[in-house]
Amino acid sequence: MVIGFIILVVVILAILISIYNRLVKLRNRRENAFADIDVQLRQRHDLVPQLVETVKGYATHERELLTHITEARSAAMQAKSINEKIQAENALATALQGLKVAVENYPDLKANQNFLQLQEELSDIENKLAAARRFFNATTTEYNTAVESFPATLFAASFGFQRETLFDLAAGRAAMEEPPTIKFQ
Repeated sequence: MVIGFIILVVVILAILISIYNRLVKLRNRRENAFADIDVQLRQRHDLVPQLVETVKGYATHERELLTHITEARSAAMQAKSINEKIQAENALATALQGLKVAVENYPDLKANQNFLQLQEELSDIENKLAAARRFFNATTTEYNTAVESFPATLFAASFGFQRETLFDLAAGRAAMEEPPTIKFQ
């Protein structure tokens, strides 16, 4: 009877250790996936000032937009946690989307080689970011599923594991789905 109880306790402990280790592994994988996003975000942060300066020479009427982009970039660079970075990067992506629309009003700028190169680099970074976000969201979904699945859900919270946020475009989705406004001057 005592041996049976000891075996039961050992089995329960082994299950708890296994669940805990799996959750730690998934949390670390999620953080590693965000580190990949962070690399692309840093490249985008470095590119944005060059893009803004190039546009400034042409787009004198777009000062407010350029200020908004600069502020969004600054907020994104100052964000600390993954959730803060996700929110700040969504704001920056929305601001950059506004820049793409505004540039349509400046045919000379669209033909400028420096601007075209910067725009191409930004487009490349955005494509890499999209791929990194997909991987991050897949690892976050896997982690969330593990945290919310039985039997891990019984003690995940007591171990400090909780549902995490996906990196989606929820904040900027409405703006991105709206067709651009075309103005003739």
